[in-house]
Amino acid sequence: MIYFLGKLLHPNYQLFSFLRLVDYISARAIGAALTAIVLTLIITPIFIRYLHRRGFVDQVRETGIASSSDKAGTPAMGGAVVVGCVLISCLLWCNLANTFLIAVLFGMVWFGIIGMMDDLAKTQARSGDRGLTESKKLMLQSIFAALLAIYLVCPFSPLPHSEMGAFYIPFIKAPLFNSVWFYPLVVFFFVLVVGNSVNITDGLDGLAIVPSVFVLGVLGVFAWLLGNKIWAGYLNYSFLPNAGELAVFSSAFVGAGIGFLWFNAYPAQIFMGDTGALAIGGCMAALSVVLKQEALFLILGGLFVAEAVSSQIQDKIGIQWLGRRLFLRAPLHHAMQHKGLAETKVVIRLWIASGILALTALATLKLR
Repeated sequence: MIYFLGKLLHPNYQLFSFLRLVDYISARAIGAALTAIVLTLIITPIFIRYLHRRGFVDQVRETGIASSSDKAGTPAMGGAVVVGCVLISCLLWCNLANTFLIAVLFGMVWFGIIGMMDDLAKTQARSGDRGLTESKKLMLQSIFAALLAIYLVCPFSPLPHSEMGAFYIPFIKAPLFNSVWFYPLVVFFFVLVVGNSVNITDGLDGLAIVPSVFVLGVLGVFAWLLGNKIWAGYLNYSFLPNAGELAVFSSAFVGAGIGFLWFNAYPAQIFMGDTGALAIGGCMAALSVVLKQEALFLILGGLFVAEAVSSQIQDKIGIQWLGRRLFLRAPLHHAMQHKGLAETKVVIRLWIASGILALTALATLKLR
């Protein structure tokens, strides 16, 4: 809204000349971050009281960690605030006609709705194990993954024609391959894996939101650089026209994430629930894909990758195939707790690891 008002008013009326700032992505990114953090700080306490009144509280699952029972009764579905504040901030500061932005917002909302359905099912059943079935969630997620994969290689793709099927890996300038037939399969499976990785990581107070802020912040930097023809050329990246708008989206998420951490830090007053975890996973997956940084996520989102891989190895290979545990506990954060580390120490150490990975990902901009 502010973006379109600025475009309409500042060229024609001297009184509104200050609105020329909407022409600068950096100015709108700052505005989006500040808007999102203020909205989150205002809305979250109200939402916490609402969730308490309606009985939308966390349904604790048995993890083998004694302290997990202490979290019973904490309101869940806090991710709805993060998603809502990001959407409002984007409505105010973004160019909503931008096709890159539409794809990412669609991913966030689609996965968020799936997460909300799961949270509501758990609340109604009064059990953390009786939400949507795994097969139903995968089916719904697969619909978006397939739509995104097709969208990126169709005539309406926001990507330049030469980049539609390109797959890049860190430290290498040329694409590993460029195939509009094979690349959609990579996108499909990437979205499913990354879309669920945050949900697996979200098990301790504040654990998932800070690494998510790191990931979205770094991807925002990539969006700003790759959407700028001069910087993209200087860094030997393919220029993605109009991708810079995603820097405004990323800033809005960073602001909302910081605001949410105020209430989600130990001891948490509210959990993001599947609503937030899946929404964040969905937008991270979509953002990585449209920026052609799928392989970079192995570094940038290394914490989420480690959590997801450890959980799947334990569940699919260990318990289901071999009939025994391969690790003491899974995912990774529960294994660290099982060794006797306090929850806050586990969370802060994983924050540090995630920050190091984020800096490493930024370093790949020049190390190519």
